[in-house]
Amino acid sequence: MPLGLIALAIGAFGIGLTEFVIMGLLPDVAADFAVSEAAAGWLISGYALSVVVGALGLTAATIRLPRKPVLVGLLVLFIVGNSLTAIASTYEVAMLGRVIAALCHGAFFGIGSVVAADMVPANKQAGAIAIMFTGLTAANVLGVPFGTLLGQHSGWRSTFWAISGIGVLALVGILALVPAIRHVAEGISLRQEIGAFTSLQVWLSLGVTILGYGGMFGAFTYIAYTLTEITGFNATTVPWLLMLFGVGLFAGNWIGGRMADKSIDRTLLFFISALLVVLVLFGFFAGNQVATVLALLFMGGFGFGTVPGLQSRIMQYAGNAPTLASGANIGAFNVGNALGAWAGGLGIAAGLGYTSPIWIGALITLVALLVIVLAMILAKKASVASPQLVAAG
Repeated sequence: MPLGLIALAIGAFGIGLTEFVIMGLLPDVAADFAVSEAAAGWLISGYALSVVVGALGLTAATIRLPRKPVLVGLLVLFIVGNSLTAIASTYEVAMLGRVIAALCHGAFFGIGSVVAADMVPANKQAGAIAIMFTGLTAANVLGVPFGTLLGQHSGWRSTFWAISGIGVLALVGILALVPAIRHVAEGISLRQEIGAFTSLQVWLSLGVTILGYGGMFGAFTYIAYTLTEITGFNATTVPWLLMLFGVGLFAGNWIGGRMADKSIDRTLLFFISALLVVLVLFGFFAGNQVATVLALLFMGGFGFGTVPGLQSRIMQYAGNAPTLASGANIGAFNVGNALGAWAGGLGIAAGLGYTSPIWIGALITLVALLVIVLAMILAKKASVASPQLVAAG
């Protein structure tokens, strides 16, 4: 395994941590800046929106540049943003820091996916991408609980100083371990990168990403309410149950990457179908504690098991201009996150109860399943019509 993949995973760990850890620190941040928790929540929403902007804008702006220096620059941006949040004297400055840090998020994962794939043979590319995304899953399993604990005992700013330190470690690692690969997109113009979006399969892949991720987060965003109000767990057990969900993310990412190296589309079909089954069963048995524990584990596993395949699929159908499409797919994950949270919230607001986000998530996942089936059918027809076409699955 190329050591450069470890450096990319450390960067992914820091970025995942800065995105998610603030959820557990919102009361402290709100009290420090004397703002409502709703206003503090914009530090999460503002981050997510900025990820989408950065995924497209920064990726497009750096298309013609060598990828290793771009990754270094993105990590510098990440360090500056988190340091600014850590020293912020006002809510507005903290928000600015969050926006700056978020701008690097989508571009780092998009470009990093291409770099990770370039470091290994073609038949191991999905696995290489999965190794990078292992950092993101580790951020959920270990980083968020310990980052929250650090913030609660030493002040929320200490967590962001720690995140900045992780950014420095990743920066050094990339400088030392990631090779300056002569990338295949050399000579590719922005127009050619945009041209990747003329492929229907690229758009179908983006749709599966939004809907598949949206289905999982539709159920997960309000999971604390489900666990305490429906399942009957004590609130103090919720963080440990969420760690179990994170274990599922970790395992799903690892298994999904290896399966996708053999067949991308069949892997996606399997994981999305399994996620749908898990969500339906969870909806029926949310009142049972044992069933809920199992549902959390498998929801994380099957939900995140799609990630390496989704990222590999869009890069494959983008052909020789995969960078912007790869970044767009990272933005699509965040759009799915927002879609799931919004749709699940509608169910609760409509008085349908705290299991309604699970059923809404299942419905979104069903649509994702229909889209990947359609994409597979169209890909098969295209490969029959044009035998030289390289299909994804």
